[in-house]
Amino acid sequence: MLGIVLGAAALRIVYRVPDGGMDNAIVVRAAEAWLDGRSPYADRHFLYLPGAVLAAVPQAVFPEVARVVVPVGVVGALASGWFCALRIRGVALRSRFAVLGLLGLVLGFAPFVHLVELGNWTVASALALPVALLCVCRGRWGTAGAVIGVAVAVKPLLVPVLLLFVFARKWRALGVAVLVPVVVSVLAALVLPDPGAFFTRTLPFLLRGEDRFVRLYEASPAAVLPRVGVPAAVASVLAGGGACVGVWCAWRRWLAPGPWAGAQVGARSGGGEPGAGRVVETAAALMLAAFLVSRPSYDHYLLVVLPLLLAGGLGAGASLVRVPWFWVALVPQVPGFVWVGVEALPQRAFKDAFTLCVLAGVVFWWCAVAGRRRGAVLPPSVPGPSVGGVGSVAGGRALPGAPRSRPFP
Repeated sequence: MLGIVLGAAALRIVYRVPDGGMDNAIVVRAAEAWLDGRSPYADRHFLYLPGAVLAAVPQAVFPEVARVVVPVGVVGALASGWFCALRIRGVALRSRFAVLGLLGLVLGFAPFVHLVELGNWTVASALALPVALLCVCRGRWGTAGAVIGVAVAVKPLLVPVLLLFVFARKWRALGVAVLVPVVVSVLAALVLPDPGAFFTRTLPFLLRGEDRFVRLYEASPAAVLPRVGVPAAVASVLAGGGACVGVWCAWRRWLAPGPWAGAQVGARSGGGEPGAGRVVETAAALMLAAFLVSRPSYDHYLLVVLPLLLAGGLGAGASLVRVPWFWVALVPQVPGFVWVGVEALPQRAFKDAFTLCVLAGVVFWWCAVAGRRRGAVLPPSVPGPSVGGVGSVAGGRALPGAPRSRPFP
């Protein structure tokens, strides 16, 4: 059944959208411009790094193949990201939760379909972040840095996650994450006719955010608040302040691992990878903080963090997914939900802004109070002898078979 739903979601776009999606077509046109000897940055809507131009060349050369491959690839990548998020939490991929969770994203979360329809390259980040965090939880920071670096080389959406490497003081992995996109961009820029246009045209466009067409879809408070009469300067300050609060909350979450969300529970005990809750929630807070201040910021950006948060719904003890306001934030994104007065296209961004701001607020609050939940579920433990090489002690008694507690990372 799951395969039928996923296949239908992809084939529907194959027949409705001839060029693989509006956003994907922008990147493909940039590749076509390069093949014709023109600058890909002549189109101000092309907001990607030079590496994306070369990555889109196969689509420019074989457009008929891209019509089928892009929707199918986007659906497959989003499904793969969900399964990686489940592995972080130690959830079986064939469990009911895995199947129903993915069905819920496909059928109950409108941005999923939006992303497939647009063919937006945000999908690279939606897959790369769960893969990278899975590597982090397994102690493979260098591999995680390489994964993040490859995603940034295509689209710099995951740049905020680099702060996670700073928090953990993994400087070598951070260097890998930075070096990969730099090398790819430099090498790609060498074959572009006007690589400097990225700095003279694209960056100013991103900083100003003055495009009327893009503004219809922007969910950032900096873009939405001026539409209800708030001065642009005040809106920017509020958005920036919210982003700073989010980074601070992410730092608080990183400093308070605690045993409640799988921070010290091994995969064999059913709690997922070591440090799962700590890593996922810190990364989610960093990304949501960036989305608050990013220009532009779209509804489908939420697919970068939402699967990671939903996958923790089965964890023992407290869970962010069980907070009622988490679900309140998602209500406007349910297909068929009618919000009177904001359904028309010019007002669509208000629904997306509501979801973004409420979800960010819930995640920030959860991260900020993480330390207060420490020990709320599991009793405090003290060092003690292990049993058979693996063990822990609670109340002075060894628990056979329990994973040995160790600091993380």
